Amino acid sequence: MGLPSVNIIFQSVAIAAIERGTVGTLAVVLKDASVVELTAITLTDVADIPSTLSATNQQYLKDAFAGTPKEVKVVTLPAAAANYSDALNYLETIKWNIGCIPGIAAEDIATIATWAKGMRDTKERKIMMVLPGNAADHEAVINFVVEDSAAVAGEVTVGTSTYTASEYSARIAGLIAGLPLTVAPTYRVLTEVTDVPHLTKAEADTKIDAGKLILYHDGEKVKIARGVTSLTTTTETKGADWKKIKLVRILDMVYTDVKATIEDTYIGAYQNSYENKLLLIAAINAYYEVLERERILDPGKNKCEINVPAQKTYLQSIGVDVATMTDQQIKEANTRDKVFLVSTVRPLDAIEDIQLYINL
Repeated sequence: MGLPSVNIIFQSVAIAAIERGTVGTLAVVLKDASVVELTAITLTDVADIPSTLSATNQQYLKDAFAGTPKEVKVVTLPAAAANYSDALNYLETIKWNIGCIPGIAAEDIATIATWAKGMRDTKERKIMMVLPGNAADHEAVINFVVEDSAAVAGEVTVGTSTYTASEYSARIAGLIAGLPLTVAPTYRVLTEVTDVPHLTKAEADTKIDAGKLILYHDGEKVKIARGVTSLTTTTETKGADWKKIKLVRILDMVYTDVKATIEDTYIGAYQNSYENKLLLIAAINAYYEVLERERILDPGKNKCEINVPAQKTYLQSIGVDVATMTDQQIKEANTRDKVFLVSTVRPLDAIEDIQLYINL
């Protein structure tokens, strides 16, 4: 029969959550000559960076901390490792939100993108990877590119140093991981960056519409043009919200929290009575109120309740005659070990587009 399943179906208008989760954990995968086998450590400050790592890898981690993530989980492989399989297997067993592999070679990017999509779609792990130049068309991948108008790869200039998109991915991932859920990456200024390939507004718009996270020089400073994922193809169950990094981070937090809380607190611990279902619903709605007060969710537009149509269908499947039952009777009916809930949630986006008419 397998393990009990908490099947939370995330759609654009149907998600559920219970208690506030932890966001802001960055995972960084490196290859370094100082290790002979996979090594994993958790860093909370720049001072924690191991001095045994190469100068390049130390700089990647310093760049990551510039974005103030809560913590950085570093997975280091031997420099001669043929691939990242061991690191990916390890990352599947720990908790983190945003990931990157600074310095990743072009031939490895597609494999990591496929793994990230599988983590979200089939393994119930709501993570995102910042990858250079990968048009994954999926919210699991943030497609970070540094290109000119002809989509030719360029460089990020920081003083006298230059970075490729692959090398600078740690800075971008750290920035995203460190942002509060009330703030979007859009227009975050990278104060250390002195230059990037210059684009016209039309050229930048085209790249953003293609699901590319780009850096934009506005004539004075360099900033993230818009905080987008690589998703460009929307569907009925995956709408435009999934194009926005800020909104995906909120949805990911909610998914992770509700799944962990139900597994740890409810499954196997409560009788599946109508009263206990109402307790679960009340807990979910109470959490929504907290998120509303924090302006993460749009106030008054978030509600969880029993999914009457789904429960009715289930009752029919086990031989219950529902033809004459009222909705209330269906809600109170015995559903064995199954719980059917539906939730409407509206995360708040950030202000990004302003239209101002000035009349004279």
